[in-house]
Amino acid sequence: MRAVLLSLFLGLIASSVAAQTVPRWMTLPPTPSLPTPDKSGLAPVNGISIWYASFGSGPPVILLHGGLANSNYWGNQVPVLAKSHRVIVMDSRGHGRSTRDSKPYGYTLMASDVIGLMDYLGVPQAAIVGWSDGAIIGLSLAMSHPDRVSRLFAFAANSDPSGVKDVTKSPVFTAFIARAEKEYQALSATPTEYKKFVDEISTMWMTQPHWTAADLGAIKVHTWIVDADHDEAIERPNTEFMAKSIPDAGLLLQPEVSHFSMLQAPEQFSDDILRFLARRWD
Repeated sequence: MRAVLLSLFLGLIASSVAAQTVPRWMTLPPTPSLPTPDKSGLAPVNGISIWYASFGSGPPVILLHGGLANSNYWGNQVPVLAKSHRVIVMDSRGHGRSTRDSKPYGYTLMASDVIGLMDYLGVPQAAIVGWSDGAIIGLSLAMSHPDRVSRLFAFAANSDPSGVKDVTKSPVFTAFIARAEKEYQALSATPTEYKKFVDEISTMWMTQPHWTAADLGAIKVHTWIVDADHDEAIERPNTEFMAKSIPDAGLLLQPEVSHFSMLQAPEQFSDDILRFLARRWD
C-alpha cells in the first residue's frame, strides 16, 4: 500500500514539474468570463445586431477582440480598466452574440460597425484597444475616423497579409481554433455555420489589409504598436514596419507571451493598457 501511495505521490510531483516547465507562451489558459455589466444588449448597426456590454465610468475605452473570438476574452482586463474608465466591449459582426448579413467580412466594414455602436451609445470619442483583427479595425478607424479615436493600443496587428505566419504550424493557435468552434456554437445565432464562418474570415485574412507606409504615415492618432515576443501569428518585421511608419508611434514587445497574451499574462497586459491610457502627449 505504501509503495502504491509513494508511486502516486511521485507521479503527481513529476506532473507538476512537467507543467511548470511549459513556457507560458505555449499555453492557452481558459477563456475568462466577463463581470456583470452595467448595461448590455443588441444594438442595431448597419443592418445587423451588434452585441455590446458597458462597465464602469470615466473616459471611454473600447476593447475589440481578435478574429474567431468574442468579447469574453477581455474578461481579465475589464475589471481592472473599469475602476477608472467606462469600458465597452463588443462582439464583431458574425462573432459571438452579434449577427451578420450577406456582406463579405472586411476591416473597413467592421470599423464602420464600431462607429455605429459609438453613435448608438452616444460616445463621441473613445480610446481603442484592439487585439489581432481588433487591432487592425482600430488602425482602420484611426485612418478613416481619427476624430472618433482618442488613442490606439494595437496589439498583434498586421498591415499586409504577408505579415502573417502560417498558424497551422502552431499547436496553441490550433487549440484556439478548436476552442473558438465550441464558443461559436454556444453563443452564435447560427451555431451550425462555424466552418463557413472560418472560411469567410480566412478569405479576409488572405486578402486584407493592404496598407503602405504612406497609408500608415497619415495616421495622426496617438498609437502604440504592441506585440508579443513569441507571437505565433505575426511576423516581427511587419510589427516594426508599422511602428516605424506611424508618426511618433510607440513600439512595445510584451515578454514571454504569444498572440494570446491577455490570457497568458493578464496582469502584464492590463498594466500595459493602463500605462498607455495614462500616457500624456504634451
